[in-house]
Amino acid sequence: MTTRPLILFLCVHNAGRSQMAAAFARRDGVGSVDVWSAGSSPSDRLHPVVVEAMREVGLDISSEVPRVLSDDVVRRASVVVTMGCGDACPYFPDKRYVDWELDDPAGKCLEDVRSIRDEIERRVRALVVELTSP
Repeated sequence: MTTRPLILFLCVHNAGRSQMAAAFARRDGVGSVDVWSAGSSPSDRLHPVVVEAMREVGLDISSEVPRVLSDDVVRRASVVVTMGCGDACPYFPDKRYVDWELDDPAGKCLEDVRSIRDEIERRVRALVVELTSP
């Protein structure tokens, strides 16, 4: 029996970067990776401009809801991708962590969010290929 790698995307509010990354990973890794996103201090909703930017590339994340981070999900993760949560993210020594320094889309215009989105997409594609290549 083989298990699929679990990618956990974390940011502070789980309302922008981690939600975009999770959507791209679900699309690019369908059937080959499991995906979860969460925040250390989740917002009550996604940033509307993030939803709009993702809709432009054919991904509807409007029904997603920010989730609180749980230690259980971190323990199950194959790789934990952090995006600006700093010391607020739990650290487990046996886990692989990758920190992506990306601007927070909160309060940014659509044009700025597009560039953040495109960079996230590029990084997610590379990570999915890395995790699923023999």
